[in-house]
This record gives sequence, structure tokens and C-alpha cells, in this order.
Amino acid sequence: MSEQDIAAGPVRRDPPPRLSELEVLVAHEDIRQLAARYALAVSQGDLDTVVDLFVEDVQVTREVRGRAALREFLGAQVDAMPVSILLVAGHVINLLDADHAAGTVSCLCEMGREDRWVRQAIAYRDRYERRDGRWYFVDRRHDLYYGVDVPERPVGQPDAHWPRSITGRGSVPYRWATWQALRNR
Repeated sequence: MSEQDIAAGPVRRDPPPRLSELEVLVAHEDIRQLAARYALAVSQGDLDTVVDLFVEDVQVTREVRGRAALREFLGAQVDAMPVSILLVAGHVINLLDADHAAGTVSCLCEMGREDRWVRQAIAYRDRYERRDGRWYFVDRRHDLYYGVDVPERPVGQPDAHWPRSITGRGSVPYRWATWQALRNR
């Protein structure tokens, strides 16, 4: 097992030397917020925010680096499945030192379009780095527990007009300006 696998797994690690309990708690909360912001930005279709959560020199493929390349890569995925809902179910974080950490985020994803809906259970294996006092993703590895086609198409339903009806298509992400801008590009 590699050091990254150990660091990202459920193994309890002692805090790195020279970090106070408060520094450990703040780092953990900042990293939890990073994962939560990613999930919300993906759901909102806010690719600018998504890419800003990664280090500037993020490696997208073996040959390609940078946030612009990451935005292009993610844009193609969003085009294929324009509605995405990420639900963070758990987050294990292991600090390696004051500026480096690894973690695993358990996540449920619902995504689709009018003619297809998919559910996935995901384990994101993350590496984090703190630069200029702010935590970023160095990389996220999307490991799939499963993905299934869901026969019912939530997006194709008539509007729910919540709270009048508890079933039907809701207002988000359709009302979010970032999601609308992504659709109209």
C-alpha cells in the first residue's frame, strides 16, 4: 500500500508534529469546506468556482496542466449530463504536514438530462495542498462503487410548483444564474 493510500484511508494518524490542536481543527474544517464547495459548485454548474478550488498547476492529463484545461475537461462532462447533484456522505482527512493532506470523500451523485438519469456512489480520493494560507485540491480521483441507470427521469417531470406539490421537477438548478450561464454559452 502506498503512502497516499494510507494517508487517504480510514487509518487514524496522529497530527503532524508542530501543529496545535486548533491548527489541526482549522485545517480539517477548511478541507471539509473545500469538498462541500466543490459539490455545490458542480450542482450549480459553476465551473469557474470548481476550477478555482484546484491548484493553478493542476494536472488534468499526463500531458496537460492548468485550470483552463480542467475547465474544458469538466465542461465536456457537464454538456453530457447537465444536471448533477452531489451529496457528500462522509469525509476522512489525514494531515501529512502543515500544508499537505489526503482524504477520502464518500459521495452520492444523481445526474442526467431529460432522456437519461444515472445514480452513482463515489469515493473521491483527494490530495490537498495549502498555498498562501488557503487549501486547494491537488487532484481528485473519482473511484466508482457503482453507477446505475435510473428508469424514472426526474428532469422530465412536470414542474412541482413547490410547495403546492411534493413531486415533480423542482426549481434548482434551473434558477441558478451560474447554471443558466453554462447552458447559454
